[in-house]
Amino acid sequence: MNKKTVRDIKLQGKRVVMRVDFNVPLDGDAITDDTRITAALPTIEYILDQGASLILMSHLGRPKGKVVAANSLAPAAKRLQEHLGRDVVMADDCVGDAVAALAAALQPGQVLMLENTRFHAAETGKDVDPGAQRDMARRLAALGDIYVNDAFGTAHRAHASTAVVAEFADSAVAGFLIEKELQYLGAAVDNPARPFVAIIGGAKVSGKLEVVQALIDRVDTLIIGGGMAYTFFKARGQTIGDSLCEDELLATATEIVAAAKAKNVELILPVDNVVADDFDAGANTQVVSGDIPDGWEGLDIGPASIEKMCAAITTAKTIVWNGPLGCFEMTPFATGTTAICKAVADADAVSVVGGGDSVAAVQQSGLAEKFTHISTGGGASLEFLEGKVLPGVAALEDK
Repeated sequence: MNKKTVRDIKLQGKRVVMRVDFNVPLDGDAITDDTRITAALPTIEYILDQGASLILMSHLGRPKGKVVAANSLAPAAKRLQEHLGRDVVMADDCVGDAVAALAAALQPGQVLMLENTRFHAAETGKDVDPGAQRDMARRLAALGDIYVNDAFGTAHRAHASTAVVAEFADSAVAGFLIEKELQYLGAAVDNPARPFVAIIGGAKVSGKLEVVQALIDRVDTLIIGGGMAYTFFKARGQTIGDSLCEDELLATATEIVAAAKAKNVELILPVDNVVADDFDAGANTQVVSGDIPDGWEGLDIGPASIEKMCAAITTAKTIVWNGPLGCFEMTPFATGTTAICKAVADADAVSVVGGGDSVAAVQQSGLAEKFTHISTGGGASLEFLEGKVLPGVAALEDK
């Protein structure tokens, strides 16, 4: 962590423009999970306690450059107000004269929440003149004296509010959440305690291909499960019934297996699977080893796979986990993911979990407090593990 944080600058009497990730799930106007809001509270409270005023900006959903009422950040502002116990003013937009006036009027300890940055096409820079994104970033920076990025979940995006804004700010530093993310993910990448075990799940190889290839150079054991495992099975000649498969990546799966062997990395794939005759919680199920019959699809790892994978996890000193091991959203197929979750939680290891589905599984298990770090950034954590530069981090000042 070689980036300056809010601890490294004077905040008293300043107006701070802070990028947060309040892209929370909504059911109508009701927030169903406010984890991303609570994750930002330490930085928010620190800034306010130091005698600064605070202007918060975030995106929510994918409105694609248009004002979409369902993507308003008003529910997030209301929830934040409840957590802080102080008023949070909600702006009608994120840029413009009215917003600038609201920001200029802020007194120390006051909070302004800007409306969804993605209501403007210039935020992402897609299908707009390149100058439009820079102009939006300049106007966002002008709302305050200091820019703070604490939105790790969007740090891999070179958007106006995540990276470009830093060019126009007098000072650009990290919040505590980004500091924590870089601390734990950085240690896993650069200096892991060994044995280092990575668990990669989820539906598709394509979504995790680069991180799998990068981890082979770093880990001692690589566990692969979830829907992506069936591409590996088919690549080695097994029949997989109606299971998920990316035929265009069969050769790549074979190459990954060969690379792991060449680098003496233990690659653990499921040795048995829970299969169903329909993608439904009420479907008929059976446990099969080897070939999966026609008309059946793999939806979870089986008991022998759980035993083998948990044995490897028990020996680990560093664990990185991204992606569920089965269709855990349906109770009959959550057994494998739940067992892996418990094994990681019980391991005497630094444990880092990232990715929306695997984080949801950890929260669902009630074991979240036993994990060393739960990453708030799915795509960002994957790109960091791949060794990619994150624009929202690179734009911040070095210590």
